[in-house]
Amino acid sequence: MNRARASTVGILLAFLLVGCGSSSGPEEPESSGGPGAGAGSSGSTGGNGSTSGNGSTSGTGSTSGNGSATTGSGEGTGGATGSSGTGGDPGGDGGSGGSSTGTGGDPDVVEPTLITSGANEYWKIGTPTEVTSGNADVTVDDAATQQRWDGFGGSFNEMGWNMLSMLSESERQRAIRLLFDKNEGAGFAYGRIPMGASDYAMDRYSLDEKKDDFTMESFSIARDKEKLIPYIKAALAVRPGLHLWASPWTPPTWMKSNGAFDGGKMKDDANTLKAHALYFAKFVEAYAAEGMTIEAVHPQNEPTYETRYPSCAWTGQLMAKFIGTYLGPTFEERGIKAQIFLGTMSNDAADPGILSAVTGDATAMKYVKGFGLQWNMRGSAAGLKSRNLPIVQTEHQCGNYNWNPAGAPPYNPNTAANDHAYGQESWGLIRDWIKAGVNSYNAWNMVLDPVGKNIDSQRPWPQNALLNVKADTKELILTPAYYVFRHVSQYVDPGAMRVNTTGGDALAFKNPDGTIVTVIYNSGSSAKTTTLSVAGKKLQFSVPARGWATVNWK
Repeated sequence: MNRARASTVGILLAFLLVGCGSSSGPEEPESSGGPGAGAGSSGSTGGNGSTSGNGSTSGTGSTSGNGSATTGSGEGTGGATGSSGTGGDPGGDGGSGGSSTGTGGDPDVVEPTLITSGANEYWKIGTPTEVTSGNADVTVDDAATQQRWDGFGGSFNEMGWNMLSMLSESERQRAIRLLFDKNEGAGFAYGRIPMGASDYAMDRYSLDEKKDDFTMESFSIARDKEKLIPYIKAALAVRPGLHLWASPWTPPTWMKSNGAFDGGKMKDDANTLKAHALYFAKFVEAYAAEGMTIEAVHPQNEPTYETRYPSCAWTGQLMAKFIGTYLGPTFEERGIKAQIFLGTMSNDAADPGILSAVTGDATAMKYVKGFGLQWNMRGSAAGLKSRNLPIVQTEHQCGNYNWNPAGAPPYNPNTAANDHAYGQESWGLIRDWIKAGVNSYNAWNMVLDPVGKNIDSQRPWPQNALLNVKADTKELILTPAYYVFRHVSQYVDPGAMRVNTTGGDALAFKNPDGTIVTVIYNSGSSAKTTTLSVAGKKLQFSVPARGWATVNWK
């Protein structure tokens, strides 16, 4: 869906749109890949204009334009006639509160759109200048297509909702819109759910700690109803077709060699493996009873790391047996449509062995519908492309690496580095993973306090997040990394195709409606006048120092 409309372009274009009709846009296509493609999804994620803060119902001429909360980010307030907002200072979205729908249902007004961000000047709305001469710095070849793009996402964790709960209701709703709304925010299409405790749970737990409960009689998601399910439902209220997928950091402790949440190895007996498959099935069924469709599961987070927070080690042979003999058949027997992905692989020294063992097992591969890779496993993406299954980047690196005290920036044991340098690092990671061929990309923590420490029992690791909440002032902070994600995610729609670029540091996509989205990074220490060749035109604009420009052109 093209978003070059009054709600995004701002006051400069508002007068063109008053009274013009606007349809809801085409319904977002069902993804043909990614977690749970077509597996029970309602397909209702298309831009229906009914999300929180939009203030309109498409095609009805609504004039409510209630806008979003204005504190903290400079977002504009909505106009009663559908004009764009009046805010838009640094950190805001240029006035995205009002809706420009009308009564006629006419096509969206399409204009060239430019959004730029640099240090301390994030999310500036402008218009590129069309030129007829000069060489292009970046050229988009929209006829040279690469992989299908399914969307961006992030992980729901207890600590995130704990911090969001400290905000006022209006600020909490604004935070959710900033992540999931397709007009006012990053437009995330995917949400990851931990099955039991992750390292950003409030404390350690599983969903069935009754010893040797092989029939899962004591299985319960009561704990999830405290801080996870409210978080997920808040996101679903903004993005009703959000694609949900899940993975455990640890199974119940009685299924492990050490009987503990942290570390240990998965047991390899039939009773335990059958019970663990049932654990997955019960999880999917319990969430369905809460009105939430789990479209895909990944058997284990980082299956060859034994950490000082919830974790569990697997071998490749055991993973293949679990998927082929227990998990897949259990899902079939119970009529569960959630897909099984082989993820989430992270350790480049050991996880390629798991990939080899499972992909070499015909019985297991009957059930594997995609792959989940993260951190050091980018190099494995190329070898998986030939299988014609979606490849998901499952966890964005969190920055501030405790094993690299002399890094750039150096490790800080006291607080996460939610700074512009991490935004620059985030761009490089997103760019390189997408160019490696993944079909979707997931942030790690979407929301944390600014310190961001996890529950590592020996060395709590301060990690970055897209949004921060300060507990003392109840302030919502949009981090530079948030804007980097949004520079790509807001305008690139699920179903887009990545297309080739030459020159500069850039990514480009062609949306289903024909819009071409180009994101360009300038690593220099001063702003750079840049010429983009796209769709037979040359567009010129300035990219801030150490900053980004997104051009949305049709």
